[in-house]
Amino acid sequence: MSGRERKETAVRRMLETPHPPVPADLAARAAEHGTRLLRRHRALRRALWLLLVAAAIAFALWATVAQPWVVAPSGTTPPLEGW
Repeated sequence: MSGRERKETAVRRMLETPHPPVPADLAARAAEHGTRLLRRHRALRRALWLLLVAAAIAFALWATVAQPWVVAPSGTTPPLEGW
């Protein structure tokens, strides 16, 4: 008997046994749990987008104030010649 046949016979035995009783409010509890998960995921996604927008605004403000594209002035003065 191969592994697949053993699995099939085990599944058939499980299906032939009487099914356990299911709580009457199982569907309502599952729907409520799913709604809670969706709300939590939606709130997390909004918070991450808000954080991303805040970081982009902070970077833009820093870039306008610091102007990193401008060459910094040299720390030393050029030598004076011709005096």
